[in-house]
Amino acid sequence: MYAVFINGGKQYRVQIGQILRLEKIHYEIGKIIKFNNILLVKKNKKIFLGQPILKNTVIKACIYKHGKEKKINIIKFNRRKHYKRKQGHRQNYTSVKIIDINLFKE
Repeated sequence: MYAVFINGGKQYRVQIGQILRLEKIHYEIGKIIKFNNILLVKKNKKIFLGQPILKNTVIKACIYKHGKEKKINIIKFNRRKHYKRKQGHRQNYTSVKIIDINLFKE
């Protein structure tokens, strides 16, 4: 069984028990959150598609940890013009563990 959902403008394919990195979510570790924007669920060779999202379907996840990604260096450079700029960036993320996928929850 797996599901596809939207979070932060990106689509993720998840299964129960999977640990997933999402953009920063401002909740404390151990809190259970719910995702409602579910596009697709596959269960026992049956595919349920939303138009565009499935109604009454919820994915439950637990906040696992917070952190920062590996540093990315950004360099702007023009030769022979004495122009050089260097900048770094580390994106914040939240790891979540998928607990349950409820299909057509009342």
